[in-house]
Amino acid sequence: MYFCHMKINPDIVSYIEKEVIPRYDNFDAAHQRDHVNMVIKQSLEIAEHLDVNPDMVYVIAAYHDTGLCEGRERHHEVSAQIIKADENLRKWFTEEQIQTMANAAEDHRASAKHEPRTIYGRIVAEADRFIDSETIVKRTIQYGLDHYPELSKEQQYDRMMQHLHGKYGRNGYLKLWFPESPNAARLEKLRQMIDNETEIKEIFERF
Repeated sequence: MYFCHMKINPDIVSYIEKEVIPRYDNFDAAHQRDHVNMVIKQSLEIAEHLDVNPDMVYVIAAYHDTGLCEGRERHHEVSAQIIKADENLRKWFTEEQIQTMANAAEDHRASAKHEPRTIYGRIVAEADRFIDSETIVKRTIQYGLDHYPELSKEQQYDRMMQHLHGKYGRNGYLKLWFPESPNAARLEKLRQMIDNETEIKEIFERF
């Protein structure tokens, strides 16, 4: 389902699909199974062209948002702690590999003040930024409705635009790590949409 031409240890896949992926059912609407499956798929597509361990790439992507169980603010740090605490991973990985995976999960957050420490962190950071314009707008609206239900429709729109400009805008904090990836063209398309108030309002009204 995910793996393109990369071979992932089937025992790891079985464990992840039974014990890790279902955790996303308990998160907000923007971080359900469809999100983690997208990050896994994107991570493996990027990794196909790199000299990396595909099992590690898969695990990092699967765990990257599991820290949401303790809230959004520190979720990247908690995800790293969850990886290091999972004794089952020691069946397949060395302590050094587990630390590398934990670091990658911690580094994936778009607002991180430092660059990812390894190529694994850059892979999951890029994959987590799969840029589909309408999906991003929809997820931003969903997050606002989930976390700020008291806001009026106009306030939800203002919150959405503040987030989109702050993260994806031309002066936003989002960074892409693989210039050859399709994300670069998708980001430019999204920025054009953000700059077009008529188009962005039409999408907002639709969702």
